[in-house]
Amino acid sequence: MEMKDNEISSSKLYGCYYTSVSNANDIWQSDSVLTFYLPSFAAELAFMLFTNRCLYYLLRPFNQPRIVVEILIGFMMSPEVFGKTEFFKLLAPIKLVVVNETISYVGLVYYVFLAGLDMNLETITSARKKATTIAIAATVIPMVMGGAMYTLLQSMYTGPPEYLAHYDTQKAYMFWTLIYSVTGFPIVTQILADLKLLYTGLGKVALTVAMIIDFYNWVLFALLLPLAFNQTVAIYSVISTGAFVLLCFIVIQPRLVQFVVRKTNQNEWDNCQLFYVVMGAYIFAFVTDFLGTHPVVGALVYGMMLPRGKFSNMLIEKTEDFASVYLAPLFFASCGVRLRIFSVIETQGLAVVVIVLVLSCIPKVLSTVIATQLFGMPLHEGVAIGLLMNSKGILPLIMLIVAWDKEILSVESYSIIIISVLLMTLLVPIIINGIYKPRQLYKQNKLRTIQNLKAEAELKILACVHNPRQATGMINILETSNAIKLSPLRIFVLHLVEITVNTASLLAAHINTQSGAQALTETEQDLENITITFKDYAEQNQNIRVETFAAVSTYSTIHEDIHNVARENRATLILLPFHKQSNVEGILETMDGAFKDINQNVMRDAPCSVAIFVDRGLGSLFKVNLRLLMVFFGGPDDREALALAWRMSKHEGIQLSVVRVNMLGEAAQVDSSPQAESRELFSAVMDSEKQREFDDEYVSSFRLKAVNNKDSITYSEKEVHSSNDIPLVLEELDKLGYDLYILGQGTRRNYLMLSDLLKRTDCPELGVIGDMIASNNFGSCSSLLVVQQYGFGGMVFDNTTQNPCQQPIYDCESGDVYLRVEQ
Repeated sequence: MEMKDNEISSSKLYGCYYTSVSNANDIWQSDSVLTFYLPSFAAELAFMLFTNRCLYYLLRPFNQPRIVVEILIGFMMSPEVFGKTEFFKLLAPIKLVVVNETISYVGLVYYVFLAGLDMNLETITSARKKATTIAIAATVIPMVMGGAMYTLLQSMYTGPPEYLAHYDTQKAYMFWTLIYSVTGFPIVTQILADLKLLYTGLGKVALTVAMIIDFYNWVLFALLLPLAFNQTVAIYSVISTGAFVLLCFIVIQPRLVQFVVRKTNQNEWDNCQLFYVVMGAYIFAFVTDFLGTHPVVGALVYGMMLPRGKFSNMLIEKTEDFASVYLAPLFFASCGVRLRIFSVIETQGLAVVVIVLVLSCIPKVLSTVIATQLFGMPLHEGVAIGLLMNSKGILPLIMLIVAWDKEILSVESYSIIIISVLLMTLLVPIIINGIYKPRQLYKQNKLRTIQNLKAEAELKILACVHNPRQATGMINILETSNAIKLSPLRIFVLHLVEITVNTASLLAAHINTQSGAQALTETEQDLENITITFKDYAEQNQNIRVETFAAVSTYSTIHEDIHNVARENRATLILLPFHKQSNVEGILETMDGAFKDINQNVMRDAPCSVAIFVDRGLGSLFKVNLRLLMVFFGGPDDREALALAWRMSKHEGIQLSVVRVNMLGEAAQVDSSPQAESRELFSAVMDSEKQREFDDEYVSSFRLKAVNNKDSITYSEKEVHSSNDIPLVLEELDKLGYDLYILGQGTRRNYLMLSDLLKRTDCPELGVIGDMIASNNFGSCSSLLVVQQYGFGGMVFDNTTQNPCQQPIYDCESGDVYLRVEQ
């Protein structure tokens, strides 16, 4: 074979070559697949995967989605960067272009099929008016402005007129309008998850709006794309494709869903049978291609037809790497290889490119700001949603490749749009992180504590659970919170789920799972059971409101989701399950060591008070009366625990005993070591004497207002002179058979004896006393609730230090806390 690599058309920038085949093989009229194409393709793919990983981890601190990395890799391989070097000529010879394009389309079809699995028509059709209105505005207005920008670009063109006349201007308008209306739903999901905004009010609205826009864009793509191929028969393509889609959803889908769900429920799938399911995506792609639209339309329809839940989760888990990791990057890279931005800047000028790029970012933001203002949303949230809607996915890239191949868009137009897509998607997470999480001096008007909660205020509790069993235990402890008409209870139930590789799991919090015939995954089944459990609980008391959703994240960062949910909903208390659960013999056994790390991470920088619940079979108040014991050693955590116990004591089915432990003699020595001083958040403004004054004042108020007015509340005092006295006092109290201990975490009590004991605890998040009672060696059968007060009761572990940029400044007179957060 003879190659002429230098015969390249500079006007169209196509790679052209001539081949003369002299091969005795009548079947393979080309070089040998095994000796040339396969090794070359494998080498190129290996290089792209290696570069992808390296660049991905470099950009990861900036929360960049993977599509940015993949386009950048393609740009690096373009002739304007490294494409003309001998290394890349050897790595990716021109003869390999056709092979790459063919295989990339195999991955592209399957990538879009997976996108169809993530798209939920039920959520789209049942979306509220606000989300639908924002989605329509963010689709229509950018379409209009996209056409105007193309007109502006044409008027600013400085090249030869005959070159521009070569392209189809009428169709180019259509592509510009479509591309600027697109929003990549999977990309928005990934950005929100990375920024820990998926479970905020902004995240909920943005996620729904993005899904609606993405669906609208695919519909417009299927309807208008035939015009790019052949305008004379475009109407027939649209009608036939529409008829095929109706046939799929009306006739084929019910039978397909019934068959798939039956086999899934009976666990009858094997790899061979799943292969036939996967091939369905390519059959549907062939049909829509034959009807005159794009193959990916058929793949998308097929993905939307299949049932969600257990089957889709299994299919994505087994096959996603094949499409998303190995084959789809070839398509994204091919988009970057075509990029000629330096040539465009040289011929058209940098000013033209910058103007168009800046104007490209405006339509989505402007449209969402207008729409959100109609619903009274804050301006910064409208801007944030608009920026998120600027995130582009795979659809605009498909449009650009079609426009390139059909000579609809010029090199200048193609390059500028690609850079716009890349720039907008790249900047979105950076800007969102800046404008939606302002780092400035701000004030918490009142401490988010139960102690400072007004008697008539609504108590908001964020209850976190890992499984349905914990949900039952949480309900038993929540029953004691005494929800009444004067002070109702609002519960936000957060199901903590470890993230998996597929996108579908990210949407567990917001995308309604279909019930009935659908086979749910284990996670979805747990979420459904938890939701039903808390819904039944709320129906028994009209003074209780419950909202249930899931937080899906890595266990190492899921505490940030918990913090954001608590902050978003202005929770007063975060209720966490202990990382051990009781077996049939009443012994606490570790469920997952990661749960312990989650609890400690939550306690470090929680935006409100935190409580850890150690459940040893606490009974329900609907069935039995409960005996509660609050052991008071002193300090802000103990005052918060006493405030919670005081509220619980107002329930008719509860008997409360409060025991104050007085530290005397050796036990009363204050820890004044430099290490203790460095740990103390309040050491500069509160000394031990001041703490005792606060303790005496609060205990006296409790005795005056509660103990003397209610027979179900008792108060007593014990003395401790040394560390040996503490176990004796606790054993004496445990013999009385209480159902629940309520303790303060108490890291900052400042007693030298307790500081020494804390170093030897197995579970420092429970504090010294809590660790003793929760120990299996102690032998107690009582449940335990350990409370940490927001502000000055913050947890500090030995392996961490308090962030110096987040030091609270306490105002003793007003009780307010100022948090200085510096950049």
